[in-house]
Amino acid sequence: MANTIPINAVTQQKIINLTEGFIEQASDIFNRKFNRIDIRFDLTGKAAGMYKVNGRSKQIRFNPDHFATHMQENISETIPHEVAHYIISEVYGIRNVKPHGLEWQALMHKFGVEPRRTYSYSLEGIPTRQHRRYLYACACREFEITTRRHNSIQSGRAYYTCKDCGDTIKKS
Repeated sequence: MANTIPINAVTQQKIINLTEGFIEQASDIFNRKFNRIDIRFDLTGKAAGMYKVNGRSKQIRFNPDHFATHMQENISETIPHEVAHYIISEVYGIRNVKPHGLEWQALMHKFGVEPRRTYSYSLEGIPTRQHRRYLYACACREFEITTRRHNSIQSGRAYYTCKDCGDTIKKS
């Protein structure tokens, strides 16, 4: 399996221009101006794109490996998908609507894109993180727990129970 060659600065600028074009299109749809948003190419793993809010900071992050492998699909689907998240959060407030709710779906339709939550591209050649799993068990079966949940259990911040037997799961 050969790794992809990430996109170059010229291609990144093309993606930024296309992203800003969708923001302009949304400005026409909602008859209001939207602020420029920070656009980064630092996303890794399985996701092709992400809209992120951290306090007052807002950004759209793209995975350069995904764009290198599936450029046309990401241009036609991922860019409008993430822009729609940004615009809907600006219009309605991030906590007032569901991430892939009716408002987001309606904007995706206005962009001329089928509103899907995820897209199924081959991840062949795209570096993805492998998460460590921990073995836990209850009275009736075993579970593989993620590092985040394992750490929460170990620190006493959380506990988890089996839906079948109701027993608290413990490290095996």
